[in-house]
Amino acid sequence: MTKRFYSFPELAQLEAIIDAADGLIRVEVISQVTYEDRLLPLYCIQMGSEKPEAPVIAFFGGVHGLEKIGSEILFAYLQTVISLLDWDKEFQRRLEQCRLIFFPMVNPAGIMLGTRCNGNGVDLMRNSPIKCAGERTLYSGHRLSPRLPWYQGNSEKMEIEAMAVCEVVRSYIFDSSLAFILDLHSGFGVHDRLWFPYAYSHMPFPNLAQIFAWKQLFDRSYPNHFYKIEPTSVEYLIEGDLWDYLYLEHRQKQTSMGLFLPMTLEMGSWLWLRKNPRHLFSRHGFFHPLLPHRRQRILRRHFTLFDFLLRSLLNPEAWAFLDDEQKLANQGRAMALWYGR
Repeated sequence: MTKRFYSFPELAQLEAIIDAADGLIRVEVISQVTYEDRLLPLYCIQMGSEKPEAPVIAFFGGVHGLEKIGSEILFAYLQTVISLLDWDKEFQRRLEQCRLIFFPMVNPAGIMLGTRCNGNGVDLMRNSPIKCAGERTLYSGHRLSPRLPWYQGNSEKMEIEAMAVCEVVRSYIFDSSLAFILDLHSGFGVHDRLWFPYAYSHMPFPNLAQIFAWKQLFDRSYPNHFYKIEPTSVEYLIEGDLWDYLYLEHRQKQTSMGLFLPMTLEMGSWLWLRKNPRHLFSRHGFFHPLLPHRRQRILRRHFTLFDFLLRSLLNPEAWAFLDDEQKLANQGRAMALWYGR
């Protein structure tokens, strides 16, 4: 790889993984951002089928720079997947049928600086044109000042990093027959949560029947899993959420017949604080496990979820293809569970 970008530890780690892959993956610099005089790449990594309609799982990390544990988990999983591709024939056959996409560092400037926002002071997960349809707070998003957290940026133009996410989704995911998005974050609560749309509104998610069927399958297959699965809006509303924006755009595509399911893994970092309150005195302590043994545990903690996503992607008849009666039953149970209706 030609080295032309400014290097910092997390970027050097990612580039070392790419260099070691030795042709097993497809690598693209989707865009690049500049912070002061430093040029930083936005890497997208793909493997598996190149057919546009192939089912896809896309992993995104590092949208908020302080939450770099999401990127580090994806680095670890990427290393595992590359190793399996080298020798595991069953895994190779899986990837003949589907595609994996990794965008592990959406916000390299934020990771380099140790900030939630990007180099322009913008919270990338509040940067789309979507408006809140309900009560909002400061942390829902605002345009008061980049000196405050949750700043949404210019309402007329999205940030380079946010546009790069949209480009990846439109180019490599929108035409898929079935697509999971998993965006890794940390910093909310004591439970690991799997959030699905909407974030901007309390309206029920249009694919509620399918996501409820997927949850049932997950609960049945792994009855001791530790995830709380719910709509984002159960906790709070977000203005400008990228996944709401792309989900609604996908639904408006006249040619789109596929199922597009974006989810956010929100790791419950308050549990790390409860175990060691001294983390509060570290810049990363609220969002990142600092003790080596805890960090190691978190790096492997979610691999069961990743494997289940891949299995359910390749076996959609178990949950995604529902008849009218199943949809109606699932819709009713999901409404009672998540919306109190």
